[in-house]
Amino acid sequence: MRICIPVLEDNGLESRVSAHFGSAPAFMIVDTESGACRAIVNTDSHHQHGMCQPLAAVAGEAVDSIVVGGIGMGALMKLEAANIAVFHADRETVGATLDAFKAGTLRRVDAQSACGHHGHQHGHPGGPAAY
Repeated sequence: MRICIPVLEDNGLESRVSAHFGSAPAFMIVDTESGACRAIVNTDSHHQHGMCQPLAAVAGEAVDSIVVGGIGMGALMKLEAANIAVFHADRETVGATLDAFKAGTLRRVDAQSACGHHGHQHGHPGGPAAY
């Protein structure tokens, strides 16, 4: 299985998880079985409110799940329509997030826990604080 985790920088499994999907500078694509990972640049990080294109942002990478600190409702709906599961990040690094994902302890994002707007600086219940 391949998961996508928005990150603040490319430091492999030590990369810090970004508080928001759409504005993350990069995404770490992680193979959950081997632990292999590689970063891709978020080409959609400077979009207008409500205009996040999550599938374009991950540059056509085939992923099964996305783990995020925060995500807008529009992006969540687009990912769900593409059968990509979205989970709350509650760890600060990719490695710790991978461990939690494999242990089955991450919560699914639903309509009540999606962000209502972009550009705000806050933490999310059960997720990392904004960096």
